[in-house]
Amino acid sequence: MANAARPAMNVTDAIRTKRAVREFADRKLANEDIRAILDAGRRAQSSKNTQPWHFIAVTGRESLKSLSECGKFAGHLAGAALGVALVKKKDGWDFDLGQAAAYMQLAAWELGIGSCIASMWEPDKAGAILGLPADLVCDTMISFGHPAQKADPKPKSGGRRAFEDVVRFERWT
Repeated sequence: MANAARPAMNVTDAIRTKRAVREFADRKLANEDIRAILDAGRRAQSSKNTQPWHFIAVTGRESLKSLSECGKFAGHLAGAALGVALVKKKDGWDFDLGQAAAYMQLAAWELGIGSCIASMWEPDKAGAILGLPADLVCDTMISFGHPAQKADPKPKSGGRRAFEDVVRFERWT
């Protein structure tokens, strides 16, 4: 693996320090890292183990640029080293894809690779670019790449609501 010298990150640290990265260094990802990211998504849990997903790994600069124009806030795809299209049946359930997306992003973060979700506001246009059959759709992608700036490993203060504001036990009141 390209980052074999990097010490392993535990899951709690990965969750606590993970940041959305929208600006990437002009640097390719190692093939082993791309495979590790995709394999993490493949291994995600799914309802009744149906694994209702397909992933399309996109590294071509022109394709990434075209896909970045399929969503108002998807511009970061144009500068990514890798875009992963999350593909599902048109009536597919998004929760399972969300699990796969989270696994991929955490696996990437452990490798020192940043990522960010991109909503494809024009899924038909994205589907045409990706060559999807009529029964499949891509309404979400993830950009991946080496961060343009070194990420701060400390959690941002004020970045998340307090535990007590979010969590209830047993009942609302």
